Parts: sequence; structure tokens; C-alpha cells
Amino acid sequence: MFCVGATILLALPVALRAQAADTSKKAAPSDSSAVASTTAAPDSSVKVTFGGFVDGYYAYDFNRPPQIDRSYTTQPARSNEFNINLAFVEAKVDGARVHGRLALQAGTSVQSNYAGEPTIGSVSGSTLSRHIQEAFAGYKVADKLWIDGGIFFSHIGNEAWISRDNWTYSRSFVAEYTPYYETGVRAVWQATPTFTVTGVVVNGWQNISETNSDKAVGVRLDYALSPAVTISYDNFIGNEQPDTARSRVRIFNEALLKAQVTSAFGIELTADYGLQRRAAGDGNDQFYIGAIVGRYTLNPKVSLNGRVEYFSDRGSVLTTVPAGADGFRSGGASIGVDVAPQSRLLWRTELRGFNARDHVFPNRSATDPFSKNDGFVVTSLALTI
Repeated sequence: MFCVGATILLALPVALRAQAADTSKKAAPSDSSAVASTTAAPDSSVKVTFGGFVDGYYAYDFNRPPQIDRSYTTQPARSNEFNINLAFVEAKVDGARVHGRLALQAGTSVQSNYAGEPTIGSVSGSTLSRHIQEAFAGYKVADKLWIDGGIFFSHIGNEAWISRDNWTYSRSFVAEYTPYYETGVRAVWQATPTFTVTGVVVNGWQNISETNSDKAVGVRLDYALSPAVTISYDNFIGNEQPDTARSRVRIFNEALLKAQVTSAFGIELTADYGLQRRAAGDGNDQFYIGAIVGRYTLNPKVSLNGRVEYFSDRGSVLTTVPAGADGFRSGGASIGVDVAPQSRLLWRTELRGFNARDHVFPNRSATDPFSKNDGFVVTSLALTI
């Protein structure tokens, strides 16, 4: 934990010296009025753009959950209902030395994913924070080093929060149970054209409001073996318990591979391992998550995708299960087809199923309110503005 923070802090003096060198070169003319004029001039390289996105869907859960809300995945979040999965508007700033993004959002996936936001005091919690997708500003302190602060997408994972950016419509367990967003400070260093280092100091494991007085740290390493193959590693270290409870440090590690095997076929591999100190006694509870996702492009407008996955959280570090269940342990698989009649329009359909070791999935059965199996079909129409 302290190594990561120290690395970021040690990098800052070097970065600031590099920036000072750049400034001295720009100030070389001896005419002070010319220097002042150059300093005061606006940065013509800064570009401001606006955009938006809307993803509407219909899903049907074969277990027909009694409350219509689906469990264990945030997308799709509702069954047998037409609704909005995600809609957002954004403003982006991109320049040689500054950048940033502000995006405001709504939708059922937003309500589901941000429901766990902690509420300490009267002005924290999900009521406001769930509507902020990103809100950060960044400054390029050196030629290859950016420092950002605010609310930003997580440094963890292969799968993104925005559905259009993923190979499958619904998101894998490996994405649903790791952070989509973080709040704090991050440093992104482009060490070489093929190697990128990201370090973060954040409030915690996917939260805007704090859970305690501690902070968490994490690192991500991305290395492009070739234009078609990238391997990555990321981690997280932090305590998510309130100050009134025993500290239970969570240590998380993730390995990733993304490869475009041929011009038509690509594959993503993700493997997670995490542990957290037990609430009482010695030792740690452990969790494992893995997913393999493949995509095959039939033509520029049509592609197919498939996935297999497994999630084991026997100690309930990340999940909450019904009484009597021995934690959450489930495999799953999906198949899907994507059609893009135009560049801004995407129609996606997916069939996905799960099989667990215990009765954990809500079921409208009169004899058992939970079952070992679940499945759903979903279709979505999304527009990028």
C-alpha cells in the first residue's frame, strides 16, 4: 500500500522539474512583453465536445423474480419490463496539458450499481452520487505523466460501465463484483509506447462517499505485446469497514489478456483472486472470479459473442446470499448477437444462464423461493449521440 503511494509521490518532483524545463524553453525570448503575451494567450489546442448515450432494453428472467428486480447482476436489472438501462450526457475537455470529463447519468443499472453507496452523515450516499458517472479534471505534469482528480472510471478490469464498449451486452461476474468507478487521485504514466502504468489513491472499493477514515491504493500495468495482444495486471488494497468495526484489509489481484486472434475473432481472459480478513478470529476469506469472452465479426454490421465464467465467494466478501447457502458459487454462460445498422445505433440480443451450488437465485416458486439455476434473455437498442 505504502509502496504505491510513495511511487506516485516520488514521481511528482521529477515531473515538476520536467515541466519547469519546458517552461524555461518557452520563455527564452528576452522581450518580457512577448513572454507575458505568450503566457496570457488562450490554449488554442483545447477542444470541448458534447455527447450522450441512451440504452433501452427489455429482459425476461426465467425465474420470474417476485419483485421484478434481478439479483447478482446490474444489467439487466429488471425482468419483464421495458426500461432504460443507462442514459447519460457528457462534456469533455481535451488539450495538450489539460483534460477532463463531466457525465451525468440515470437508468436501472445506475440504481442497482450505486445502491451500495455508504451514507455517513446527512449529505452523502447514493441519492446524489449515482447520477455522477464521471467528474474529473487532469493536468499533464510531464511529457508522459497525467495527474487526474475527482470521480473516474475504475482502473480494474476488461469490461466497461457503458454497455456499447463491451463485447457482451450484460456484464460478467468478474466486472459486476469489482469497481466500475473510483473517487480520488490517479496518475497515468506512459512509460514507453507499449507500457502504461496507472496508480490510484481512492476512497475505497467503488464508493464516492467514504466508509471510514482510511484510503485505498491500487496499480494497473498494461503491456502491448503487439498491436493485437495486450496483457494487464491490476490490484487493490484497502479496508472497507467502518471506523467502529475491526479493520478487515481487502487485497485484490487481477490478470487480463485481450487478443485479436484474427481480423474477425477476438478473445478476452480475466482471472481474479482476492482475500479479506475475517470478521472474527484469524485467517482470511477468499474469492475467485474468472471469465472468457469471445467475439466473432461476421461483417461490419453483425457480430456474435459468447462467454463462460465462474464466481466463488464462499465467505461472502462481495455477495449476500439467502440463509442456509454456503456462500455464492456459480458458473455461467451466454451467447449473443449484435447488429449495427448505422454507426451510432446498436441492437443487441443475449441469452444467459447460471448454475449455482446452492439455492441463491430468487424464484417465484410456491415451494422454494430460491433455486440453483437462473437465466434470462434480453434485447437492447442503444444510440450514441
